[in-house]
Amino acid sequence: MSSARINGIDLHYQSYGEGDAIVFAHGAGGNLLSWWQQIPFFSQRYRCITFDHRGFGHSLDAPGGPGAGSFVEDLRGLLDHIGIESAHLVAQSMGGRTMLGFAVAYPGRVTSLVMADTVGGMDVPEVLEQQHLWREAHPDPGEIGTRAVSPLFVQRNPNLANLYLQISRTNPPRQDLPGGQAGGPGAEELSRLSVPTLFFVGEDDQISPPQVIEAGARAIPGSRLLLVPEAGHSVYFEKPDIFNFEVLRFIEGTRSTAEAQSAVAGAGVSDDG
Repeated sequence: MSSARINGIDLHYQSYGEGDAIVFAHGAGGNLLSWWQQIPFFSQRYRCITFDHRGFGHSLDAPGGPGAGSFVEDLRGLLDHIGIESAHLVAQSMGGRTMLGFAVAYPGRVTSLVMADTVGGMDVPEVLEQQHLWREAHPDPGEIGTRAVSPLFVQRNPNLANLYLQISRTNPPRQDLPGGQAGGPGAEELSRLSVPTLFFVGEDDQISPPQVIEAGARAIPGSRLLLVPEAGHSVYFEKPDIFNFEVLRFIEGTRSTAEAQSAVAGAGVSDDG
């Protein structure tokens, strides 16, 4: 495992493969270990970067540090340290705050954006209303590790469900998300976002249910949404074959579009015929 001195802490990360970069941001129930089913697949074609958010895994926050408030700038510092100018960003749950915030702040450095089971803390009225209605109907959420996968997944894969919990429990102890849950980008900022974006949501997600993710997808022009049956809050973990295939297809599609646009621009096509 490598580490970089970023914004006053040692931020731990791993790099695999070569080529265009994909950066994976884990959720509050995980750390860089969470992506064990994605790295062997994507690193055959891409350079894959995983990292521990500040306050998770081995990236210990400084006493009284900014916690989640520094997630976006921590990512910027990491990419600068590694020498990555632009990348495809893949976010799970809490990691959506990092990746969406980064995409809004530094759109020129984002090739595409995947938002898995997350709205990235959007400060959008429709999203906030759907979240409020869901939480009112589900006042006792329970431990995140038990809610992050569907009950059906636990029944069918008790060994993997236990692995999910064990990964979560390797994180430093905490009472709440480090740095709190400050509001993310608003509707106006998101309406100007032109980064190709794909949303995932599990049909049985008990943390960010489909109606919340659907509202989030409507906030970003041109974004796509995939609803995955028999999956909960962790599609990447519960249905890795579907997740990997659809993310790869999405990324390859954005590459093809960018290459075609570049070819047209290079040919100097005009309206004069």
